[in-house]
Amino acid sequence: MSIETNPITEKITVLVNGEPFICISGISLASLLNYLDFDFRHIVVEYNSEIIKRDKLSSVYIKQNDVVEIVTIVGGG
Repeated sequence: MSIETNPITEKITVLVNGEPFICISGISLASLLNYLDFDFRHIVVEYNSEIIKRDKLSSVYIKQNDVVEIVTIVGGG
């Protein structure tokens, strides 16, 4: 008898801004950003070397060894 794991509860490691981060498999980029308390209006997200538009963050799901770079936009003069 084999034991199957539910992929939604499986823990994975991804790189977030160059640092290993453990999260649950199957979460969206939007969920990750909410968990990390980012304001979507002031960031740019690069996911595996591709810029992701804000309206697509909820439809991109994180997998093992993915790379996420989050750049905060700061206004100034």
